Amino acid sequence: MGNDPAIEAIRRALIAVPTDGPLRLHLAELLIGAGRPSEAVAELATLLAAEPDHPGARELMFTALTPDRPAVPPVVIEPEPTPPVDPGPVTPAGESAPDGPPVFDWHAAESQLGDIAAPMFLTSGDVEDQAGAEPVEAFETQRPTLTLADVGGMQQVKDRLEAAFLAPLRNPELRRLYGKNLRGGLLLYGPPGCGKTYLAKALAGELGAAFISAGLSEILDMWMGSSERNVHELFTQARQSAPCVLFLDEIDALGQKRTQTRNSSMRSVVNQLLTELDGVTSDNEGVYVLAATNQPWDVDPALRRPGRLDRTVLVLPPDGLARESIFRSNLAHRPVEGVDLRRLAAGSDGLSGADIAYVCELATERAMMHGVRSGTVRMIGMADLLDALNQVRPSTHAWLDTARTVVQYGEDDGTHAELKAFLKKSKRW
Repeated sequence: MGNDPAIEAIRRALIAVPTDGPLRLHLAELLIGAGRPSEAVAELATLLAAEPDHPGARELMFTALTPDRPAVPPVVIEPEPTPPVDPGPVTPAGESAPDGPPVFDWHAAESQLGDIAAPMFLTSGDVEDQAGAEPVEAFETQRPTLTLADVGGMQQVKDRLEAAFLAPLRNPELRRLYGKNLRGGLLLYGPPGCGKTYLAKALAGELGAAFISAGLSEILDMWMGSSERNVHELFTQARQSAPCVLFLDEIDALGQKRTQTRNSSMRSVVNQLLTELDGVTSDNEGVYVLAATNQPWDVDPALRRPGRLDRTVLVLPPDGLARESIFRSNLAHRPVEGVDLRRLAAGSDGLSGADIAYVCELATERAMMHGVRSGTVRMIGMADLLDALNQVRPSTHAWLDTARTVVQYGEDDGTHAELKAFLKKSKRW
């Protein structure tokens, strides 16, 4: 049985975010629909291990384990008894038929149905009521309070964001003088766990703009045309919320190279993304599109042409200043004493922001378990943090090794020049 590109795309997304329950549930639904119940059972078992009381997973597990169970008979609603109507044989014109079988009286049948069946067509009043209703937002709109000042280090990334978005917004006269519009797209790429989503939220807070995030699970749908409609609704909501930062996570799955996609529905999603980014039917003024990916080499080249996601920013593992800031942020609300942040930053070279957060979590567990065993509560100290630091290995090394192979042997269009320079500087070339 051939692999479904949509299923494989979701599997890749789950490697990056294995705790995404809705995405794993959607994968199980697709596997059942593709006639692969045993694989669906494995995915649902993983989900139930993390969330034992998940109702949707339990019901879907029953469906996967009993694919051939008999269908539940439909419930038949019997109309209330009414006095028998005997209009007698009539003709379509309402006159009695002298000969032949009686003509069926449709008006009498409709009166007996009552309110059992909903009307097939809306009346003019119904249409007016729906037109006056407030539009339902399909995606969550946030108002982040973070700013770029909350992001430690990463000065080069901040400079790119300043030139692309912040400077034109803060200087409207210069913007009009140079003819700079407030629309555009930027692609953030780099190892996982290095703060791409955090940067996008900080940019929205810096702009005082709304923030809408969407990924694979919010857009992909099993029904034909639904995924394209979700993309359109996403951009429509962003335009209505302008100024707005629209963040597209895992863009390599949503905007995969069409030459590598055999599923026509996935190609249609890419086409819809291109249409919305171009603003063919609507103006994208005030909509700042940021996309993130760990695999920029899998993104369709058409998405990176001028006017779309034409600017590329490499988000590398945090530098020393950024690591110190991440340690400070993760330890700010924990009981600590005698902690040397500079020493921790120096000893965590190569760790991502997610790795550092995990180090702090392990150190907290170590101190807490000491209190559980001894009955005496103590603070989190350097010994706890250094012990945790020795247990964690950088998660960025595997990505950098893959990136080195792509840069060395892939097509060199100049896109990965910054990445190549970093690999040489870090002696990974």
